[in-house]
Amino acid sequence: MLVNYYRGVVLHRFKFKKSVREIKFSPDGSKFAVSFGKMVQVWYTPGSRREFAPLVLHRKYTGLVGDVTTLEWSSDSSVLLAGGKDCQARVWTVDTVKDYEPWTLVGHKKPLVGVHFESRDKTLAERDQFFGGSGNTGSSLTGKVVARCYTVSQDGVICTRECRRQDEDEEKKTEPGSPGNAAVDFFAGGGGTSLASTPQNKTDGIDQAHDIVNALWGTTSRHYFNANSSNQNVVSTSYSSEHSLLVVGFSTGLFGLYELPSMSNIHTLSLSHSTIGTVTINPSAEWLAFGCPKTQQLLIWEWRSETYVMKQSGHAYGMKCMAYSPDGIVIATGGEDGTVKLWNSQSGFCYVTLPKSHTAAITAVAFANPTVVLSASLDGTVRAHDLHRYRNFKVYTSDIPCQFISMAVDKSGEVVCAGSADPFRICVWSVQTGKLTDVLSGHLGPVSGLAFHPVRGTLASSSWDGTCKVWDLYKSDSTPETFESSADVVCLAFRPDGNQICSGTIRGLLRFWNVDDASLVCEIDGQKDIKGGRKINDRMTSDNNASSRYFTSIAYSADGNCLLAGGNSKYVCIYEISQQILLKKFQVSFNRSLDGVLDELNSKNLGDGGPVNDEHDSADENNLAPHLPGAKRADDGSRKSRVEVLTMQVAFSPTGREWSTISGEGLHVYSLDDDLIFDPLALTEAVTPSAVRTNLRKGKYSMALLMSLHLNEFALVKSVIEDTPFESIATVARSIGKENLNQLIQFLSKSMEDSPHIEYYLRWCLELLQTHGIHMEKNRGQYLRAFRALFRVVQSRYTDLKSICDENKYSLDFLENQTNLILGQSEDE
Repeated sequence: MLVNYYRGVVLHRFKFKKSVREIKFSPDGSKFAVSFGKMVQVWYTPGSRREFAPLVLHRKYTGLVGDVTTLEWSSDSSVLLAGGKDCQARVWTVDTVKDYEPWTLVGHKKPLVGVHFESRDKTLAERDQFFGGSGNTGSSLTGKVVARCYTVSQDGVICTRECRRQDEDEEKKTEPGSPGNAAVDFFAGGGGTSLASTPQNKTDGIDQAHDIVNALWGTTSRHYFNANSSNQNVVSTSYSSEHSLLVVGFSTGLFGLYELPSMSNIHTLSLSHSTIGTVTINPSAEWLAFGCPKTQQLLIWEWRSETYVMKQSGHAYGMKCMAYSPDGIVIATGGEDGTVKLWNSQSGFCYVTLPKSHTAAITAVAFANPTVVLSASLDGTVRAHDLHRYRNFKVYTSDIPCQFISMAVDKSGEVVCAGSADPFRICVWSVQTGKLTDVLSGHLGPVSGLAFHPVRGTLASSSWDGTCKVWDLYKSDSTPETFESSADVVCLAFRPDGNQICSGTIRGLLRFWNVDDASLVCEIDGQKDIKGGRKINDRMTSDNNASSRYFTSIAYSADGNCLLAGGNSKYVCIYEISQQILLKKFQVSFNRSLDGVLDELNSKNLGDGGPVNDEHDSADENNLAPHLPGAKRADDGSRKSRVEVLTMQVAFSPTGREWSTISGEGLHVYSLDDDLIFDPLALTEAVTPSAVRTNLRKGKYSMALLMSLHLNEFALVKSVIEDTPFESIATVARSIGKENLNQLIQFLSKSMEDSPHIEYYLRWCLELLQTHGIHMEKNRGQYLRAFRALFRVVQSRYTDLKSICDENKYSLDFLENQTNLILGQSEDE
């Protein structure tokens, strides 16, 4: 796919007949190479705008016996190097060059995982410095070094290959215009004389493609990474040609940093016990990035200081549940691996993983207060975690071993309840003491959902027995109110005012109940709305297979007018309750590797009796052993199935400006606040960048700022803000209307991140708060996101400035004392 990165728009799609293993842009950006099967294709890079036929094929390259696994371009984009499963590497020239024949580099016993070119300038400079232009390095090859590359195989062998050209070969001249060379000369870019045949007078060609004509390739050295370990294989490599640094990732979770061509080990570190799937090095060769697919880890390592720049890790077996903090900034998630992670809802980064204390999958998480998060698990415990020390400080257990599948915490954070799968009861604990205060019995099936009344001390529960019950926890002899349904109830939620309960059944029916008189208010049949997606083994189409689709999680909006619902489908639905209509459907995943994403299956996978097994998914890559009945792979004892697209849980943020959902792919956050949205409603023909600059020159700073905000160009708004005099900030701040206040705060927070004018921007913030503070307080939800962004920037700048001041405190004291001493001595003299 050709994607416009800034707009997130797919410009063009092209389908190959085989799997694409590698794709890489040329260093000059004019072309890109794609490997699929045993072939490599080079395409011209299209423009950034949508075109009728944007992709133009330049050339196809063949010659390898096995599938191509790795690609590399030369530094001047004239030579292409590819390695494959046949343990060989192939060298091609990108354009047609006269008298050149592609070389095949052999010598490895395992498939290649990395091929890398050394920079041409570095190679020539090293040759001229050490070899005087025509020496040798002690190998069997003689002559000038015109190219050097490195090939790395899976068994940990790295070979240094050099291309040398003899002086007598360089002096050979081909007469221009000789028969049979006109077409080659034309395609090589010459007007009648080939560039390769131009006399060089013992100098190098104009590019590396012409340097390697009539030259010999050979292996000059061979090194071994894993000489001491037979189970350690090389999985991924990355090379910085400018700094001659090679990063190697191994299957044991170890990585190494080496300097080439000497192969001296600079740094070695074990990141995890799983395979490092991919590595890369940044252009300055200071940061190393690693990806571990099994543990879902993304690591950025600064090797000079030996510190982590960023360390992100997802749940090992997927997420199961989530909960918003009271301020909406933090999202806590629980996974099937028994861990609890805390995520920043604005940056999307996981900033802490709580120490693993559960021994089974976590089924529910909830915030008791901003500093305490509770988690319920199938191991029969509910645990309380302290967010100051990041530790588990209390464990709540039942008198009878059971598995908890639902949990709820009251508004005050004093009572926590958990529902079990078997026996069918609800346990009630005191958060402070940890004692089991009550056990509620009455359901005839697993307790699938719990929810506390927002104001009162009542608890609502749903069960697979087809009922919802409302319990009064402070009256021991009271009988619970029961709401009957015709099918198993799998989810429920209280409206924010507590006057209504919504329950969802396995038939896709949403029922709304009045809490006071236990009457049914309305029903919404969402079975047709949530349908969609056909599984690989379904015997009927997605249009006719809506009976198995239903909602498993529901949540009310902050105002109680809308309901968010998600379930065992790829869709999340939002309903307007009073009108009982579907407002919008969101598709949580477009990943075709998941089961249930496609509405129609490929006809080649359909037989007379329905879908047949997908050979691409079920067959082992090597396909050496015969298949066993019921096995997805060859008989290695393992079983594999396609993951189905599901929505585990949905929840609205306490601010009402965003909502989140948990699916098989992770945590998705949808927000109403899109920073710096372009709003053309107030634009006229007179509002132009030149008009903004004219008002600035005339001293009309308020008018210039308003016009720049309408144009919504960050550079223009920032220039207007910084060109406003310090003494005029108060006047300009008072002229800003309420419709532009949110946008201005967002621009200020973005401009202040990297600006040295800290005091100047603090004056802007102070004037805006003094002028519009009361309005922002009354409309807190509208300005909360922008205000949080501004507060985060101010806090980070304060932290940076504080550390600098603390470091220079004693230096300033010393200078002050020395100044006083010098002044005292001068007065005495």
